[in-house]
Amino acid sequence: MNKPLRRIAIFCGLLVLTLLLRDNYLQYVKADTLAGDTKNRRVNITRYSTPRGDIIVDGKAITGSVETTSGDYKYKRTWTNGAMWAPVTGYSSQAFGANQLEKLEDGILTGNDDRLFFRNTLDMITGKQKEGGSVVTTLNAAAQKAAYQGLGDKKGAVAAIEPSTGKILALVSTPSYDPSKFAGASDKDSEEWTKVQKSKDKDDPMLNRALRETYPPGSTFKVVTAAAALENGKVDGIDSKTDTPDPFKLPQSSTKLTNEHGACENATLRYALMVSCNTVFAKMSDNVGNEKMIEQAKKFGFNETELDTPVRAAESVYPKDNPPQNALDGIGQGSNRATPLQMAMIASAVANDGKLMKPYMVDQLKAANLDTIETTEPQELSQAVSSDTAQELQKMMQTVVEDPQGTGGKAKISGVKVGGKTGTAQHGLNNSEKPYAWFISYAKLSDGSAPVAVAVVVEDGSANRGDITGGGLAGPIARDVMKAVIDSKK
Repeated sequence: MNKPLRRIAIFCGLLVLTLLLRDNYLQYVKADTLAGDTKNRRVNITRYSTPRGDIIVDGKAITGSVETTSGDYKYKRTWTNGAMWAPVTGYSSQAFGANQLEKLEDGILTGNDDRLFFRNTLDMITGKQKEGGSVVTTLNAAAQKAAYQGLGDKKGAVAAIEPSTGKILALVSTPSYDPSKFAGASDKDSEEWTKVQKSKDKDDPMLNRALRETYPPGSTFKVVTAAAALENGKVDGIDSKTDTPDPFKLPQSSTKLTNEHGACENATLRYALMVSCNTVFAKMSDNVGNEKMIEQAKKFGFNETELDTPVRAAESVYPKDNPPQNALDGIGQGSNRATPLQMAMIASAVANDGKLMKPYMVDQLKAANLDTIETTEPQELSQAVSSDTAQELQKMMQTVVEDPQGTGGKAKISGVKVGGKTGTAQHGLNNSEKPYAWFISYAKLSDGSAPVAVAVVVEDGSANRGDITGGGLAGPIARDVMKAVIDSKK
């Protein structure tokens, strides 16, 4: 080979090598970046080129896919009762992406998950169209419907858990939205998307209040304060008188705390929970002290930044506080805040003899041929309280519902032991806005099993202020959810 030809051959070889290096760089180093680039439409075109797998509740699909008549995307997502299920599924939109289960389990639903590689390879060889897998949830359709209908046009949320496993049975947030309305990529979809943004709707229908909003827990938090008092030996028993004045002057303060009703001076812990004495639980929180209150709240799930269901829940907080604030924290009116899921976890741990299970809403992931890819195993988060303390708390909470003087009578279910706690949390500067109505509860059957624990919060701006109580607004909703779970197991 003469010199000029050799030079051309070397130059061509270098060009080929450069192309190989560039190709490998794009395929392996930059692949994830390019795939996630919002300008890369090929990813979405591929995602919506085949029917999406389904999200399953009680053995039935609550999602689907339909062919589109125009554009690059062949299929778009549909939902059955979309507004009811949106807090569980989230949305999957050709134009606006996805969130919640639709996003977190996208690989299974599209069939692109690495665990489906062998299945996809066989389908490619046989010429079969690639299919998405399914996400089997832990949700109970009857409980979800009862919660959604119970909230109706009120703003609020419901979370229900199976205490023995942590399975989430209901997760509702209102007002909600129908993800079907903006699942496509048309101008109409864009209009519908804009309508549900907080900038256009102050009620923020896309906010998942059950998981992502935190509220002052009000008197429902008194269950945690009672637990801390019992666990730290600050009371002799739930029926022993406490050393509590009425009114109670907050520590390091001239502010005097009073009660709405009841003979709360030196009241027992059981009576104080039954009629919701502020003075008893504020003083009890002060007696326990901020450090031990934080420790007890943490055992119930507070101050945990990463609680994935798999959708991540916002952190519920019991803060480091000065003595007067810590006393107010003990009645849920200080700096502490909680999600509805967190408050359901408290009721769940009490019902489960003190053992707190991690909440989860995905039971199984399945391939298109129904082979199981993954099954979620129940996981213990903590022993929130001892078994003895839990049983004492159960007695107290059942008195709240069963005793004629109790504030939770509207949660009664015939033939079922129901334990509960009401709460009416102050809202706004100097309680200037309408309060939040809370109710947490659990149901126990004659065999001793506890199939469900529930938390309900209602932000009802349309109600008369005097009518806003946890027992009045939230209690009946909790009762209907518990009853739906019990009836579905018969």
